[in-house]
Amino acid sequence: MPVATRIEEVHKEMTALAEAAPTSQDLMHGVCKLLHERMLKYNWVGFYMLEPGARPPMLVLGAFLGAMTPHTRIPLNQGICGAAASSGQTIVVDDVSKDPRYLACSLETKSEIVVPVFVKGRVVGELDIDSHFCAAFAVEDQQLVQYCAMLVGRKLEKSIR
Repeated sequence: MPVATRIEEVHKEMTALAEAAPTSQDLMHGVCKLLHERMLKYNWVGFYMLEPGARPPMLVLGAFLGAMTPHTRIPLNQGICGAAASSGQTIVVDDVSKDPRYLACSLETKSEIVVPVFVKGRVVGELDIDSHFCAAFAVEDQQLVQYCAMLVGRKLEKSIR
């Protein structure tokens, strides 16, 4: 199946998942499962959420699928995850060995994408995906992952009303 077709199908499945998930936690688990199973180059998929009130600000590992990581808590000033959360911008790294911000968690990881999750315009967490392939995340992948992060942000917003 062509990658574009797979991405389109996963996009539709994510929309249905977001509508059916009773809670934001259920949605995050579902996003991890769907992306990990359906997107062949997504070898580790997980959410890091900002710990409320933590000083210094800290990202804490939430729902994920893939190998266990030693990075269960990441300060905002560290790594690609910290950079994405601090800047509020999606970061795509085609070759992690060439990015000094990369916090090594697996020798197999070659590329990474990190997309912030927003609630009411503020970063509350992020969706982090690692791949065992260099340059695994094309523009279409970035759009899909940003869509997933947006769905989670919307679900979180609804839960705090």
